[in-house]
Amino acid sequence: MNLAIVRYLLGWMLGVEAVFLLFPALTALIYQEHEIGAFLSAALLCAVICWLLCRRKPENTRFYAREGFVTVACCWIVLALTGALPFLLPGEIASPIDALFETISGFTTTGATILSDVEALSHASLLWRSLTHWVGGMGVLVFMLAILPLAGGHTIYLMRAESPGPSVTKLSPHLRDTALTLYAIYFGLTVLQIVLLLFGGMPFFDALNTALATAGTGGFGIWNTSMAHYNSFYLQAVVTVFMILFGINFSFYFLLLTRRWRAAFQIEEVRLYLGVILASAVVIGLNIRPMFHSIWESLHHAFFQVGSIITTTGFSTVDFDQWPALSKCILVILMLIGACAGSTGGGIKCSRILLMGKSVRKEMNFLIHPRSIRVNQMDGHRVQHEVMRSINVFLIAYCMIFLVSVLLLSLSNEEMITNFTAVAATLNNVGPGLAMVGPTCNFSFFSPLSKIVLMFDMLAGRLELFPMLLLFAPATWRRSR
Repeated sequence: MNLAIVRYLLGWMLGVEAVFLLFPALTALIYQEHEIGAFLSAALLCAVICWLLCRRKPENTRFYAREGFVTVACCWIVLALTGALPFLLPGEIASPIDALFETISGFTTTGATILSDVEALSHASLLWRSLTHWVGGMGVLVFMLAILPLAGGHTIYLMRAESPGPSVTKLSPHLRDTALTLYAIYFGLTVLQIVLLLFGGMPFFDALNTALATAGTGGFGIWNTSMAHYNSFYLQAVVTVFMILFGINFSFYFLLLTRRWRAAFQIEEVRLYLGVILASAVVIGLNIRPMFHSIWESLHHAFFQVGSIITTTGFSTVDFDQWPALSKCILVILMLIGACAGSTGGGIKCSRILLMGKSVRKEMNFLIHPRSIRVNQMDGHRVQHEVMRSINVFLIAYCMIFLVSVLLLSLSNEEMITNFTAVAATLNNVGPGLAMVGPTCNFSFFSPLSKIVLMFDMLAGRLELFPMLLLFAPATWRRSR
């Protein structure tokens, strides 16, 4: 284990966080809020630690998969610990565990909150909550790769450990160019959404926070009623469209920008993702039709909630916990499926679901025709055995973490639907669940142990499980010779 490079990258990450903390500090200055001291203190602390850790560059800057996974896991834990200080110092969130829960929920783009009155927060804290979504959506280490020349070609291990999905490929010959391309698309879509929301009459501060939360598919709202506060078909429709857009694999946009239209629309994962959204929204729209004045209104809310849940954003326009059983069952399934790989969404990912389906079909064909030879393909390319193996291992680890988490939450004697959907909502980075963690509720009632379990689930879900699991493996920490 090359601990020196881990230390060095951790320092740069804190430097990046210090810069982002200045934005809510500026907001506090504009609105003349006393929370400015907390944000400046946190930024100063991050800057000092950054200087201490980075003043001496490691002699050996080479690192591999092990260092990449450990760096990503440690960076996200430290990012949350320091990011919780602005909530804790002024007393807006009094409990350290609650402050850490809120911050981890923000950076992992989960959107599960312990706050019963979001509107009581300062403007600076509201912006910080939304900004954590935006930073965590694409990944803070991907941002570092975009602005800093780090460790040469070995940085692919950082991107693979932090980026959501079963695989990460280069969009450009140089990894730094890939990171810049990803953030350019990310930033461009965010600005476009802000402009469209402003065009619909949404105040600038609201539009900024909404766009940041949508881009990161996080779902922290600045109003207690989430998107239901904006009783506007146009505004809710804009958010619906952009939630779905941010759930698409960013390679799709890269292909569109390079005018490879045919290749873009031949991506099987994107077609599956859009097909699932369309089918689910239509079924739910018809199922909830008696609850609304017209079929168009029911379809409007159905598309919004389907887009919100499958992209793991977590916004809501209605209390979907009051919907019929069929609609709620579909939403829970969508929580598990999630968005596309290479997007800002969470969940198992459509690409894994697609490949597992192909694997089942291949096995059935083999049982019928034992001598036949069939190879799994995706987007016209042969799927390597290593990819299928990693998907199977991921699914096993996912099920184990899910089951253990539900068992640990059951120690608090909450009802099963609450425990099950709380784990589903956090492990898949969705936010709201059902029953006591529904869209009109929060996670504050859970015991400290349950909150710690759910925080681990949020981090594990955002980092594709293994970076967090490797922290507990003794072999991970053995020094390289």
